Amino acid sequence: MTEGLELDHLTITLDGRRLVDLHETVAPGEVLSVMGPSGSGKSTLLSVLIGRPDPGFDVGGRVRLEGRGLGPEARRIGLLFQDDLLFPHLSVGENLAFALPASVKGRAARAARIAAALEAAELSGFAGRDPATLSGGQRARVALMRCLLSAPRALLLDEPFSRLDADLRRQMREFVFGRVRAEGIPAILVTHDLEDALAAGGKVISPLGEVRQTGGPA
Repeated sequence: MTEGLELDHLTITLDGRRLVDLHETVAPGEVLSVMGPSGSGKSTLLSVLIGRPDPGFDVGGRVRLEGRGLGPEARRIGLLFQDDLLFPHLSVGENLAFALPASVKGRAARAARIAAALEAAELSGFAGRDPATLSGGQRARVALMRCLLSAPRALLLDEPFSRLDADLRRQMREFVFGRVRAEGIPAILVTHDLEDALAAGGKVISPLGEVRQTGGPA
């Protein structure tokens, strides 16, 4: 059985023009970077992977997770955006609790999961904080941990570093890619920035499968 996330001859076409043509397997803990300019099909690829293709696009091929062809509802794919999208009316801890699976039962067990996530993000003791009081980097870390607490089978990264300044961008790359490796989750990064793609440490390709780079600094 193939582990990880497999794009089995996945094609996306619009009005006869092929935007995406990928045949790749992303192993657990690995990041595949799909790099291209705006309008090249990166966002469309993510929409297809989460099962919400825009109208008018023709999709071919299959998406497999852990060797199985799963429907969109069963894929359990996490998505991290440019914006942190924390709920402003909830505390940091409540934001994290929102993502916990129903299988985590009992107040003590749920609180322990939240505390462990905050410790991993170097935010111990922040459960009661208002998200508005956090720095941009702290909010980004909470957003990632919230995504990971939902126990995704794979992770999609939608230009998550593009709005950060240079220093914070380096820190968040290290944190995000480090958590992907630690959690053993296959991830796909879509970006127009070569430095982001190289920092991921995996293969860098275009939406049409053209190899831009075979690896970078992990």
